[in-house]
Amino acid sequence: MRKTASKRVWTRSFGTTDVGRTRTRNEDCFLIADLTRGHAIRDSIPCEFELGERGSFFVVADGMGGAAAGALASAMATDTAYSHLLASWTAERAATPDRFVHRLTEALEVANGHIHSHAASRPELRGMGTTATAAGLLSDHVYLAQVGDSRAYLVREGEAYQLTKDQSLVQRLIDAGELTDAEAAEGGRRNVILQALGPAPQVRVAVTYQQLRWGDILVLCSDGLSSLVKPAEIARIAATEPEIATACKRLVDLANEKGGTDNITVVLVRLAGDGLQPPGCESAGYRLYNGVRS
Repeated sequence: MRKTASKRVWTRSFGTTDVGRTRTRNEDCFLIADLTRGHAIRDSIPCEFELGERGSFFVVADGMGGAAAGALASAMATDTAYSHLLASWTAERAATPDRFVHRLTEALEVANGHIHSHAASRPELRGMGTTATAAGLLSDHVYLAQVGDSRAYLVREGEAYQLTKDQSLVQRLIDAGELTDAEAAEGGRRNVILQALGPAPQVRVAVTYQQLRWGDILVLCSDGLSSLVKPAEIARIAATEPEIATACKRLVDLANEKGGTDNITVVLVRLAGDGLQPPGCESAGYRLYNGVRS
């Protein structure tokens, strides 16, 4: 009997970061990793690989703190989260979604403890911290672990759906009905985050998920992009620009044209393969993960 060929999922990805027009330092950081083969990329290099049994990992971090503390915090967050996830996840006997979510969440918790301990013994680094939004691709799903207000969008059939919810004062006011989305989008409103990796010994990691379809585009970005570039603009550029590196550059350029008031980081991931369902009418958006974390 002829063996049936396994279905495949292919990813094409690219990440870039820019200092913006008003900052003197870039405190953002990103990382792209193939967890099956243990290969990580921290530079702006186009990547294309088949999704293996252990999946892939993408993260964007937006640092904060005086001197070089923010840049250090974001670099520590991405490197620590990746190193811990690679070691712990590849040691799991079964590559199940629940265990993947557990290890993905744990990776950000470990990164938080590492940054917090590092700053506690160094007065000059007091207050250092970073946001972190991490996406783990496993089979035909993306699982997102988030601390702070860096965002993840899913671009599907020309529309952008926000997969994460900002952990910020503005979002809390929106949830409480004290502020409308339109009011929140007005210029000049400072988006104060409610938690970050580093300042406190413990964090609450928010986890969401989404089933993926052939042709979906995943967008991770710091608020240097999302605070200036509208979701519809992100969707238009990501969906219509054939070259993924050029799409990232166009998004960064647009944010800079609109003021470039912060560091700008974006990671794009395009998905294809017969391991994904074809495009359909299933909705996308914020979905709380209800799996068992043990």
